[in-house]
Amino acid sequence: MAKKPLKIATERYKNLSGKSTVATYQLMKDAVTIGFASHGKYIYSNQSAGSENISKMKVLALAGKGLGTFIENNLKEKFARKVR
Repeated sequence: MAKKPLKIATERYKNLSGKSTVATYQLMKDAVTIGFASHGKYIYSNQSAGSENISKMKVLALAGKGLGTFIENNLKEKFARKVR
């Protein structure tokens, strides 16, 4: 019997500053998917953005503050692919 694929929930970004462009996030082992309020959904991976940046993104996503600014300043074009 085949194993079911692991479902990773998409979480709503807390947006504690009230100014973030980030709406949702999805944490994976080696990547983070970010849903922007008006820019679509992007996957950032260890390969595209670097493992240190992915780790920082995970911390900021869980904290609910600073993720949009971090992406804008450091990773704007370092996504692996655009989902939609």
